[in-house]
Amino acid sequence: MKSRESLIRLKRFQVDEKRRQVGQIELMVTEFEGMIRDLDNQIVVEEQKAGISDIGHFAYPTFAKAAMQRKDNLLVSIADLNEQLERAQDLLREAVGELKKVEKLEERDHQREQAAQEQAEQEELDEFTMIGRRRRR
Repeated sequence: MKSRESLIRLKRFQVDEKRRQVGQIELMVTEFEGMIRDLDNQIVVEEQKAGISDIGHFAYPTFAKAAMQRKDNLLVSIADLNEQLERAQDLLREAVGELKKVEKLEERDHQREQAAQEQAEQEELDEFTMIGRRRRR
């Protein structure tokens, strides 16, 4: 029984770890999306300051170009993170499934033990009943 309890603790730890990993990836995606919004706002401000919104114009703000490049890099990173997120979610689902299997085995064993205990108690009561009947005779 102790080994099964240890296995359940291990599986729960693994599920918690997978959840933490999923949460971290989701947080990173959210932060990157916020950075992209900030960069978009900065690009607009720079274009308004310069009065030039044509990227091909020779006087287009260097900061705006750099911000666009940073935005593109973040978009690539988000795409990579979304792939990692899918894999992490798959691993989480798998870990949850394994935990449920072990918990069901534990529950089944517990029910068997309880039934055996109830059976033993019933047999003891039956024995007392038989002893009582023998004494009456």
